[in-house]
Amino acid sequence: MRVAIVVYGVLYVVIEVVGYQLEQVSWPAITALDVATALTNAFLTVAVLVGVLVGVDVLGHRWRRTRQLRLVEEARLATAEWADPGTLDVRSWRAEPVTPQLALPAAPRRRRRSTGEEAYADNAYARPAPPPGRLL
Repeated sequence: MRVAIVVYGVLYVVIEVVGYQLEQVSWPAITALDVATALTNAFLTVAVLVGVLVGVDVLGHRWRRTRQLRLVEEARLATAEWADPGTLDVRSWRAEPVTPQLALPAAPRRRRRSTGEEAYADNAYARPAPPPGRLL
């Protein structure tokens, strides 16, 4: 079906060009040379149109092939990067501290009693003991 439409289109262009050329010459004074010139001009027009269409088709095929090669190369590079990612650098979302600080203050040093026993830390809730010998 496509071929038939193309053939009819080419014949239509040829007939129109020949008709226009022959119309430029007065109809009663047409010679064989005028008909041959009109046919030559018509076929030249068709040849130029076919050449332009073939050139566009060839450029389209080259462009598609180049695009496919580029896509294949990008896919190959992506696959190679995926297969061997190398080392991964992980950055913290926290900002670096301005001055290094210890997390907790240091524990107080243990005091020794005069008897040499180690004392426990003072109880903050204990009442002080009353002085000895005084009751009430």
